[in-house]
Amino acid sequence: MPLKILFMGTPQFSVPILKSIKDSNHEIIAVYTQPPKKKFRGQKIIKSPIHQYAEKLKIPTRCPENLNSESECSFIKNSRADIAIIVAYGKILPPKILNLPHIKFLNIHASILPKWRGAAPIQRAIMNKDKETGISIMKIVEELDAGPVMKFVKIDIKKNSNYGSLSQEMSILSALTIIDCLDIIENKKEKFIPQDNKKATYAKKINKEETKINWNETAKNIIAKINALHPNPGCWFKLDGSRIKVIEAKEINTQGKPGEVINNQFTIAGSENSIQILKLKKEGKNIMTASSYLMGNKLKIGRNLNEI
Repeated sequence: MPLKILFMGTPQFSVPILKSIKDSNHEIIAVYTQPPKKKFRGQKIIKSPIHQYAEKLKIPTRCPENLNSESECSFIKNSRADIAIIVAYGKILPPKILNLPHIKFLNIHASILPKWRGAAPIQRAIMNKDKETGISIMKIVEELDAGPVMKFVKIDIKKNSNYGSLSQEMSILSALTIIDCLDIIENKKEKFIPQDNKKATYAKKINKEETKINWNETAKNIIAKINALHPNPGCWFKLDGSRIKVIEAKEINTQGKPGEVINNQFTIAGSENSIQILKLKKEGKNIMTASSYLMGNKLKIGRNLNEI
């Protein structure tokens, strides 16, 4: 029989997965997502991507501030759901919900567990210059991302992969894989394999201090960070009083003092080799090529950006 499903997700990453389940023979009872938030200068209230998409599909949507409330626990308990699928929801499920015996709680996690448990697995994999990553379909337990895994699928991290492009690939992969898993569960053939906790690594949340470029790092590490943080929150440095966000750069086999402007092609030295900035975004301006920026801004060769 088709499964009855509760879906819990918030960002754009979750949308293709919700669509895939909606297009299957399984039934979505309700969608949970983060409450609408005030954003931008006008403090306009914005619904999450999942909220907007669920409303478009006319699926009942719930946005509780507190999952621990009696009303939410009662709703989930009495929902007749067989499965709850959680994809970047952004809230921790309390034990009294997780321990409901008639519901399987599955999480789609964007790494090959037990590597990169935690909040920023895609960004940390790119920043670490990993050659591959993937998705894991796992049972949720109280410990963070430590539940047994039903299925994982690997994906290569290409040289030019960034957070935006890789997360899109992984979202589509997740959308296909979750249907396979639901069909296996429907036929009662699922198997969950415990993780090796000794091999666990953690993908801590990106903090603001990390987003500023440190020219004392190698060019490879700087570019890995630029890719890992694009498009959001972005990697930046200060120049002439403005914040410059680097959109795209490449490594150049040229040496100099870390932070030194090497030439008039926007090449800046790291501790090993240099990076040439190809695209950038000046504070308050649109994205532009480095050559366009240099047409209206002078860049003194020999200047050291570490001294700004």
